[in-house]
Amino acid sequence: MDVHREAAALICRHKTDDPFRLAAYTHIRIIYADLGGKFGNYLKYKRSKFIIIDDTRTPEALLPFVCAHELGHALFTPDDNTQWLKTYTMSINADRVECLANQFAVELLLNDDYLAAYPDASIYTLADCRGVPHRFIPLKKSSKK
Repeated sequence: MDVHREAAALICRHKTDDPFRLAAYTHIRIIYADLGGKFGNYLKYKRSKFIIIDDTRTPEALLPFVCAHELGHALFTPDDNTQWLKTYTMSINADRVECLANQFAVELLLNDDYLAAYPDASIYTLADCRGVPHRFIPLKKSSKK
Protein backbone atom coordinates (compact mmCIF):
# COMPACT_ATOMS: atom_id res chain seq x y z
CA MET A 1 0.00 0.00 0.00
CA ASP A 2 1.33 3.40 -0.98
CA VAL A 3 0.42 5.57 2.01
CA HIS A 4 1.95 8.64 0.36
CA ARG A 5 -0.36 8.29 -2.65
CA GLU A 6 -3.41 7.47 -0.50
CA ALA A 7 -2.88 10.56 1.69
CA ALA A 8 -2.45 12.77 -1.40
CA ALA A 9 -5.63 11.35 -2.96
CA LEU A 10 -7.59 11.95 0.25
CA ILE A 11 -6.38 15.55 0.42
CA CYS A 12 -7.25 16.10 -3.23
CA ARG A 13 -10.70 14.51 -2.91
CA HIS A 14 -11.74 16.53 0.14
CA LYS A 15 -9.62 19.64 -0.50
CA THR A 16 -8.17 19.69 3.00
CA ASP A 17 -5.35 18.16 5.01
CA ASP A 18 -7.03 18.87 8.35
CA PRO A 19 -7.48 15.48 10.05
CA PHE A 20 -10.48 16.69 12.05
CA ARG A 21 -12.32 17.81 8.91
CA LEU A 22 -11.31 14.66 7.05
CA ALA A 23 -12.75 12.55 9.86
CA ALA A 24 -16.05 14.40 9.53
CA TYR A 25 -16.03 14.07 5.73
CA THR A 26 -15.43 10.32 5.99
CA HIS A 27 -18.18 9.87 8.63
CA ILE A 28 -15.85 9.11 11.51
CA ARG A 29 -17.01 10.58 14.80
CA ILE A 30 -14.52 12.23 17.13
CA ILE A 31 -15.16 11.84 20.84
CA TYR A 32 -13.17 13.41 23.67
CA ALA A 33 -12.79 11.30 26.79
CA ASP A 34 -10.37 10.32 29.54
CA LEU A 35 -8.29 7.44 28.19
CA GLY A 36 -6.18 6.98 31.29
CA GLY A 37 -2.78 7.76 29.82
CA LYS A 38 -3.24 7.11 26.11
CA PHE A 39 -3.50 10.05 23.75
CA GLY A 40 -6.01 8.49 21.38
CA ASN A 41 -7.85 5.38 20.35
CA TYR A 42 -9.70 4.13 17.28
CA LEU A 43 -12.84 2.05 17.68
CA LYS A 44 -15.23 0.46 15.23
CA TYR A 45 -18.54 -0.56 16.75
CA LYS A 46 -20.98 -2.27 14.43
CA ARG A 47 -20.61 -0.15 11.29
CA SER A 48 -19.71 3.11 13.00
CA LYS A 49 -16.16 4.40 13.35
CA PHE A 50 -14.94 6.50 16.24
CA ILE A 51 -11.76 8.37 17.06
CA ILE A 52 -11.43 8.94 20.79
CA ILE A 53 -8.98 11.62 21.90
CA ASP A 54 -7.92 12.36 25.45
CA ASP A 55 -7.89 16.13 25.19
CA THR A 56 -6.94 16.63 28.85
CA ARG A 57 -3.69 14.61 28.77
CA THR A 58 -2.70 15.09 25.13
CA PRO A 59 -0.55 18.19 24.61
CA GLU A 60 -2.49 20.67 22.48
CA ALA A 61 0.25 20.86 19.86
CA LEU A 62 0.03 17.08 19.39
CA LEU A 63 -3.76 16.94 18.79
CA PRO A 64 -3.51 17.10 14.96
CA PHE A 65 -0.99 14.25 14.92
CA VAL A 66 -3.09 12.11 17.27
CA CYS A 67 -6.20 12.69 15.16
CA ALA A 68 -4.30 11.97 11.92
CA HIS A 69 -2.80 8.82 13.43
CA GLU A 70 -6.22 7.52 14.50
CA LEU A 71 -7.65 8.50 11.12
CA GLY A 72 -4.96 6.30 9.59
CA HIS A 73 -6.24 3.38 11.64
CA ALA A 74 -9.82 4.10 10.57
CA LEU A 75 -8.92 4.26 6.88
CA PHE A 76 -6.25 1.58 6.54
CA THR A 77 -7.00 -0.97 9.25
CA PRO A 78 -10.69 -0.28 9.91
CA ASP A 79 -11.52 -3.65 11.46
CA ASP A 80 -8.69 -3.55 14.00
CA ASN A 81 -9.66 -1.75 17.19
CA THR A 82 -6.35 -0.31 18.28
CA GLN A 83 -4.97 1.80 21.06
CA TRP A 84 -2.59 4.58 20.20
CA LEU A 85 0.88 4.56 21.62
CA LYS A 86 1.04 5.36 25.29
CA THR A 87 2.80 8.55 26.23
CA TYR A 88 5.87 6.67 27.33
CA THR A 89 6.07 4.24 24.38
CA MET A 90 5.94 6.58 21.40
CA SER A 91 8.35 4.83 19.10
CA ILE A 92 9.13 4.69 15.42
CA ASN A 93 9.66 0.93 15.88
CA ALA A 94 6.01 0.20 16.69
CA ASP A 95 4.27 -2.80 15.14
CA ARG A 96 3.06 -2.78 11.53
CA VAL A 97 -0.38 -1.33 12.25
CA GLU A 98 1.05 1.48 14.37
CA CYS A 99 3.78 2.16 11.83
CA LEU A 100 1.20 2.44 9.04
CA ALA A 101 -0.88 4.90 11.09
CA ASN A 102 2.23 6.94 11.94
CA GLN A 103 3.28 7.05 8.30
CA PHE A 104 -0.19 8.19 7.25
CA ALA A 105 -0.19 10.94 9.89
CA VAL A 106 3.18 12.20 8.65
CA GLU A 107 2.14 12.07 4.98
CA LEU A 108 -1.11 13.89 5.73
CA LEU A 109 0.31 16.65 7.92
CA LEU A 110 3.59 17.09 6.03
CA ASN A 111 2.13 16.59 2.57
CA ASP A 112 4.01 17.72 -0.51
CA ASP A 113 1.82 20.78 -1.15
CA TYR A 114 2.29 22.00 2.42
CA LEU A 115 6.06 21.54 2.24
CA ALA A 116 6.19 23.24 -1.19
CA ALA A 117 4.27 26.25 0.16
CA TYR A 118 7.14 26.99 2.57
CA PRO A 119 10.32 26.24 0.61
CA ASP A 120 12.56 28.25 2.95
CA ALA A 121 11.34 26.58 6.15
CA SER A 122 13.00 23.46 7.51
CA ILE A 123 10.97 20.29 7.76
CA TYR A 124 11.50 20.44 11.54
CA THR A 125 9.89 23.88 11.76
CA LEU A 126 6.98 22.74 9.60
CA ALA A 127 6.62 19.59 11.70
CA ASP A 128 6.42 21.76 14.83
CA CYS A 129 3.67 23.83 13.21
CA ARG A 130 1.67 20.69 12.45
CA GLY A 131 2.29 18.81 15.71
CA VAL A 132 4.42 16.08 14.14
CA PRO A 133 7.00 14.78 16.63
CA HIS A 134 10.50 15.03 15.19
CA ARG A 135 11.13 11.31 15.68
CA PHE A 136 8.51 10.57 12.99
CA ILE A 137 9.90 12.90 10.31
CA PRO A 138 11.97 10.06 8.74
CA LEU A 139 8.66 8.42 7.78
CA LYS A 140 8.05 11.20 5.25
CA LYS A 141 8.36 9.76 1.77
CA SER A 142 9.79 11.99 -0.91
CA SER A 143 7.50 12.50 -3.87
CA LYS A 144 10.56 12.60 -6.15
CA LYS A 145 11.75 9.29 -7.52
